[in-house]
Amino acid sequence: MLPPPTRTQLNPPLLLIDSLHTPQPPPPAHRHIPTTKRPRGLSFTAPRAAASAEATSSDRSAALRALCLHGQLDQALWLLESSPEPPDEDVYVALFRLCEWRRAVDAGMRACAHADAEHPSFGLRLGNAMLGMLVRFGETWHAWRVFAKMPERDIFSWNVMVGGYGKAGFLEEALDLYYRMLWAGVRPDVYTFPCVLRTCGGIPDWKMGREVHAHVLRFGFGAEVDVLNALVTMYAKCGDVVAARKVFDGMAVADCISWNAMIAGHFENHECVAGLELFLTMLENEVHPNLMTITSVTVASGLLSVIDFGKEMHGFAVKRGFATDVAFCNSLIQMYTNIGRMGDAGKIFSRMDTKDAMSWTAMISGYEKNGFPDKALEVYALMELHNVSPDDVTIVSALAACACLGRLDVGIKLHELAQSKGFIRYIVVANTLIEMYAKSKHIDKAIEIFRCMAEKDVVSWSSMIAAFCFNHRSFEALYYFQHMLAHVKPNSVTFIAALSACAATGALRSGKEIHAHVLRSGIGSEGYLPNALLDFYVKCGQTGYAWAQFSAHGEKDVVSWNIMLSGFVAHGHGDIALSFFNQMVDIGKQPDEVTFIALLCACSRAGMVSQGWELFRTMTEKYSIIQNLKHYACMVDLLSRVGRLTEAYNFINRMPIKPDAAVWGALLNGCRIHRHVELGELAAKFILELEPNDVGYHVLLCDLYADAGRWAQVARVRKIMQEKGLEQDHGCSWVEVKGVTHAFLTDDESHPQIKEIIAVLHGIYERMKASSFAPVDYSEDKEVSEDDIFCGHSERLAVAFGLINTTPGTSISVTKNRYTCQSCHMILKMISNIVRREIAVTDTKQLHHFKDGSCSCGDVEYG
Repeated sequence: MLPPPTRTQLNPPLLLIDSLHTPQPPPPAHRHIPTTKRPRGLSFTAPRAAASAEATSSDRSAALRALCLHGQLDQALWLLESSPEPPDEDVYVALFRLCEWRRAVDAGMRACAHADAEHPSFGLRLGNAMLGMLVRFGETWHAWRVFAKMPERDIFSWNVMVGGYGKAGFLEEALDLYYRMLWAGVRPDVYTFPCVLRTCGGIPDWKMGREVHAHVLRFGFGAEVDVLNALVTMYAKCGDVVAARKVFDGMAVADCISWNAMIAGHFENHECVAGLELFLTMLENEVHPNLMTITSVTVASGLLSVIDFGKEMHGFAVKRGFATDVAFCNSLIQMYTNIGRMGDAGKIFSRMDTKDAMSWTAMISGYEKNGFPDKALEVYALMELHNVSPDDVTIVSALAACACLGRLDVGIKLHELAQSKGFIRYIVVANTLIEMYAKSKHIDKAIEIFRCMAEKDVVSWSSMIAAFCFNHRSFEALYYFQHMLAHVKPNSVTFIAALSACAATGALRSGKEIHAHVLRSGIGSEGYLPNALLDFYVKCGQTGYAWAQFSAHGEKDVVSWNIMLSGFVAHGHGDIALSFFNQMVDIGKQPDEVTFIALLCACSRAGMVSQGWELFRTMTEKYSIIQNLKHYACMVDLLSRVGRLTEAYNFINRMPIKPDAAVWGALLNGCRIHRHVELGELAAKFILELEPNDVGYHVLLCDLYADAGRWAQVARVRKIMQEKGLEQDHGCSWVEVKGVTHAFLTDDESHPQIKEIIAVLHGIYERMKASSFAPVDYSEDKEVSEDDIFCGHSERLAVAFGLINTTPGTSISVTKNRYTCQSCHMILKMISNIVRREIAVTDTKQLHHFKDGSCSCGDVEYG
């Protein structure tokens, strides 16, 4: 049997429906109804025997009616199933109504099976009784079977089916039934249109809703309050608040439901101010609000952060006797969490005598959204202890908290719970699982969930692209972005993630193409997107494009200024950064802690100690910004780089907060630069106590020993790293040529042009030797140099490839996943002088801009 035809199919006349294959809705889970007939009694031909059997059947029907009248369902069902002859229709009707009233699903289905076996077709009264019961039980599949066996159907029959399909979620099928009803010549009544309009709003289908509105007027129900209320709700659900308000304002009589529908319509379409104004108008018109009104208005006041109005609503609810109602308390919790007052929300929650799933979910969601993921998981654990079953929103909030904390153990349990409850099919749950697994460094599991999703929205694709970026798999992020363009229209979040991938790989041309997509989409000024474009150009070393983007961006926030400041610092322009900061202050832009991190880094790179101290004091005295560990690390780095190691060590000991690994790491780096092994070892001791498994600090300690020529200690540290399973990523460099990004791994000879690349490099080495500049690749006293271990020299391959495949004079931009060693730094300076090209190399520490044999870093740390 086939599902009900859609409106595009040819609908057969009503009288011919039963002669065709019976249409059937989508296959919801349903019970099996036995269809085998029960054995009937023997038939007697004697007149007296027949009369006696007729009297017996009549008495049995009367007994069944009496049992139903007195609510004795079990006895009635036993008598029904034990009788050799079927009762009359009135008995079935009474039995079905009793089952419906009792919500006795199993008994109702047994009675339905009995009637189905005994009746080849159902009369109008009997069929309607069965339809009402089956729809109430959610048994739409069985209701459709009964509906198909009814030769005669009235408006009640159609209304029950339309409403039943709508409530069961088969919205398109419900609308199809409505149009079949019209085609069969059945006139809708006042109960038809609310069902149909609710279905239009649920899809939502504005066009069909307008068509049904025309039917309302055509059939003369334009003055019915219930129908008009449904129209208001339908337009609001479809996003047409203007049409909803037009219907509402045109109502001659409006009840509380009318006001609630319009107020909620404003709120649902993010018109909270208009909704609150309408609520005040409602009070002026002396229409008494009910619990639903107060609840929705309270939540809206939280969305607008109008705390005084929310408190007034609290007092109003107390006067109206709603203060202890669970729904209102839940709305109060949502109000307080929306404005970040978790203390007040917690008080409401703790005072509630009864808490439902929404109460717990509101607290969990509130803690997660307000930056307390640990508290969110604590409340979730209490929810489990109280045996409250979570819904999909609860699981989403708890998963988001797990993503923030990296709690993979709890996240896996939530994943299993979502699967067992069937929530995994909800897009929002799957999207949050992708984020949780990605942030827990289980990207393969995120990919598995993404591929298993039946439907993917823009959030799904954006989450997956961001997941690849977070796990340093930027090429895959860009591949997914290109694949997404054929399926879903990207939004600003998608573009931000894709630009991040371009910045990480130095894919300038791809980033420009994304910029063009942004401009065509008309969302160039939406959210963080202008700053993402600015950050992309800065990280790709395109100062001209970055400045143009900065100038074109109208409303520049502090983040925009910070990105430009960081760009000047990365290019080694500390003096320009300080001048830019003065411009920022002159126009009245308030700096934040990130601003001073960039400024202190500028001072550190340029060795401007006095200016650094002045900025360090100014941020507290003038701008009331409390120094954090990053600012202290910058000051230690500043002092260490200029060789004031003892002062830096004393500065650490005087810190008002406990130094972290980054602070000690800055001192260790200074000790490496100035070859102060003893103090460096002391700093490393503190670092490895705080971060025993951090690869970077182990590498930095190796650098300290290697620069001092202590290769035995280098071997010892490397052995420790191997025992701990701490391995560095393979050295890799990326260069974009003609819109295609090419990756080069250390010692990888698989590239099709590797012979040409090696030949170019050997030619450069020969010219360097002729100029008495020998490249430091291998040394006689050790088998493998520190540069080979910790640099990899992959940027040389990328630059040589760029020289071969670009026209003379074209600049070359390379991105690298490690820092640039002294040997590579010297070679790249020489290349820029020999070929008269500008070469930009962005490594893990800074951006090196090579031009005419010099570098923008000023050879700091490379002397």
